[in-house]
Amino acid sequence: MRTAGVDETVSPQQIGVREFTDYALIVDARSPREYAEDHLPLAVNLPVVNDAQYAEVGTRHKSDKHGAYLVGVEYSLRNIADQIKPLISKYGQDDRFLVYCFRGGKRSRLWADNLRTIGFQVDVLAGGWKRYRQWVRESLETLPTQLRYRVLAGPTGCGKTRLLAALSDAGEQTLDLEALAVHRGSLLGELPGAPQPSQKSFDSALLQKLRGFDPDRPIWIEAESKKIGNLQIPASLFEHMHRSEVVQLSAPMTERVRLWRDDYPHLAADPVGMVDKLMPLKPLVGGEVLSTWRRLAEQTAVDALFESVMSSHYDPCYERSTRRNYPGTQAQRALVLKGLDSSSLREAALSLLG
Repeated sequence: MRTAGVDETVSPQQIGVREFTDYALIVDARSPREYAEDHLPLAVNLPVVNDAQYAEVGTRHKSDKHGAYLVGVEYSLRNIADQIKPLISKYGQDDRFLVYCFRGGKRSRLWADNLRTIGFQVDVLAGGWKRYRQWVRESLETLPTQLRYRVLAGPTGCGKTRLLAALSDAGEQTLDLEALAVHRGSLLGELPGAPQPSQKSFDSALLQKLRGFDPDRPIWIEAESKKIGNLQIPASLFEHMHRSEVVQLSAPMTERVRLWRDDYPHLAADPVGMVDKLMPLKPLVGGEVLSTWRRLAEQTAVDALFESVMSSHYDPCYERSTRRNYPGTQAQRALVLKGLDSSSLREAALSLLG
């Protein structure tokens, strides 16, 4: 089956299953720890064994394979029994399920056999999550090159992410990599209380997003470095972005400082902690600049600190990166944002579409 806007070469049929949305339920039979690292889109974790049981069976298997299988099946039957009644009450006999584990082996079969005995139609992912992961990697090498992008570039704090949201509200296709990565990029991009996903989970979410796009329409995306926090952007996407149409954004420094106050309240509340995060920049900006930042932080002169950090580090860094990654962008479209409030951004988005 073909998903709207997706080339047939990037289809779940490559791994022997239907489109993920065709299944009434996708069962991930692996342990919760494995599921947390990455899983198929829409999959629900119904573990055959929990993390502790999985570790116990694995340890015993090294010295007593028969005993490991015995205790493993005992745990499995109990766990499936606990989960199967609430499961079957939600689905009808005509519903189709997909089941997988790490390699499509014993844990998958335990779930599949029981569900088939009840009367459900069940597919098992041959090769399991390991095969799915291979498909994700292969797909992320090809699919990004089949799509067309329009890149929003500009110095930090100039409203790129906000304009991306305004374009989405206007009905445009947008790809917010920072939202998928749970990170705003740079040393200051960590979001308090929101850890980044694993690389594998990020890849899965990115592929799912890309597969939903219409290749006949452009995708608006924000210019990014190769890494967002600890996560790597696929090389094919990163390279294709740099061959795409670019819109250069700019905004008054007062608006950019205000945006930082709005979007980074934790930095405004702890300016000294912010400067501590910037200490690795000493070889780039020098000790004198860092001393200035620390003095402003200790005086709680937050606006002056934000402006100094942007003008002394981020703006020069952005100019170097633009010259390196987007040569010739001076000849492309430029957009001056007079304000970064919702009304101004909505107007700016419409101007890009006009």
